[in-house]
Amino acid sequence: MARKKKSKLKWLWITLTTIAILVVAGGIYLFTVYGSVKSTVNKDTHEPVKAIDTEVTKEKVAKRDSINVLLMGVDERKGDKGRSDTMIVMTLDADNSRAQMVSIPRDTLTEIVGKGVKDKINHAYAFGGSEMSVDTVEKFLDIDLDYYVRVNMEGLEDLVDAVDGITIHNNFEFTEGGRTFKEGEVTLNGKEALSYVRMRKNDPEGDVGRNERQRKVIQAVIDKGVNVKSVTKINKLIGILGKNVVTNLDFDEIQTLYKNYKNVRRDISTYQITGENKVIDDIWYLLVPDEEKAKTTEMIREYGG
Repeated sequence: MARKKKSKLKWLWITLTTIAILVVAGGIYLFTVYGSVKSTVNKDTHEPVKAIDTEVTKEKVAKRDSINVLLMGVDERKGDKGRSDTMIVMTLDADNSRAQMVSIPRDTLTEIVGKGVKDKINHAYAFGGSEMSVDTVEKFLDIDLDYYVRVNMEGLEDLVDAVDGITIHNNFEFTEGGRTFKEGEVTLNGKEALSYVRMRKNDPEGDVGRNERQRKVIQAVIDKGVNVKSVTKINKLIGILGKNVVTNLDFDEIQTLYKNYKNVRRDISTYQITGENKVIDDIWYLLVPDEEKAKTTEMIREYGG
């Protein structure tokens, strides 16, 4: 029993450390997830997409080449497929022990590949799931993606409760979902944490501010999660992660990814794509100039992605 507990604790630690590698330092959380056994991971979390050649990606990971990961935070609720409220391209550069996260604003106007229309980039998920999201981001930034990780925001509530709540520093007082969050140190349960990260309209920094709050919450979950000792809590955390994360990574790839890229945590830089806000036909969009897209693509390629 002790050996089994130690093994599960090891995998949970690797899971959370991998999350820490892929977690947003200025955007939403990025997850690659382990289940308690290989078959559970591949059954519950593994979902390939045609746009990504997994054999090519496996070769790159084995050689520790730089790779691009699309991280999507999806606010999926009962009866609603949802939209990818947060989209981040993370480039992992193992040789230089660094990572770069590029946040794509949800209102970015672009071609939705496979739909034949121009719309907000976060609508790609609503139209065609992860497949269309991957295609659209690749076209928008003229890059190849190697992996994607999709996380359901609803799972955040359960994660926070599973570690018995979290304490974070809140930068300013605001009210959301009938709850008031005071400035300074605040302790949050699951429902409070979900309201805390969902607020956007009253944040002077908009999506940038919301992304920062999401990062704080996930980092707090990680900090408490890695210290979990109870077998019951470990199983609960693994179950929550398995139910709320989908990726084209399989169990073996997650192990190799962790082994070959864990040092990228040492140096994580962030960038948020900018543009001009404009109302078109009564709908709010962000228009990203070609120069900004070219600059962003060059930044990703400079990291080897």
